[in-house]
Amino acid sequence: MEVVPHITIRLYRIEDARALYEAALSSVTEIHPFMPWCHSGLTLEDTRTWIAAQIQAFENLKAFEFAILAEDGGFLGGCGLNQIDDANRRANLGYWVRSSAAGRGVATAAIRQLVQWAFANTDLVRLEVLVAAENVASLRAAEKAGAGREGVLRQRLLLHGAAHDAVLFSFVRGGGRRSMPPADRE
Repeated sequence: MEVVPHITIRLYRIEDARALYEAALSSVTEIHPFMPWCHSGLTLEDTRTWIAAQIQAFENLKAFEFAILAEDGGFLGGCGLNQIDDANRRANLGYWVRSSAAGRGVATAAIRQLVQWAFANTDLVRLEVLVAAENVASLRAAEKAGAGREGVLRQRLLLHGAAHDAVLFSFVRGGGRRSMPPADRE
């Protein structure tokens, strides 16, 4: 049986800016190759501006971004739903975990909580997870969270000016056994 860390997700607050900034800067080496926003030139003001935009996006139902927190309240990373396609009731599901918390099931637990939140609080029927084929840790987190693997999309992601293959996963509302596994499923 898999050990699931006790984490929570909650909406970002402006006062999360410093914690987000510090987590991102401490994780640039691992995250930057797959998430270009996480770079050594990131500033505290950039993170404040981004959080303010996410709060507004949430209020306007345009994106739903959450902080991932440890049991003691420590900042572990972020997850969210963006690129919302209202016509097809679909969204992109993304996540990242600071390097010091990686490999402990944090992303898997956050993904599961986000999927449960999405299907309980929105009318979305499909959540897509698009992962660079080289991003082994993120691929593993999506699989462990119970996302259904749909295939490889050739040259789908542009990262740092180069096209990369990406693996497409999904969660679907009422989609049977692959839509949302119990927390203890391997």
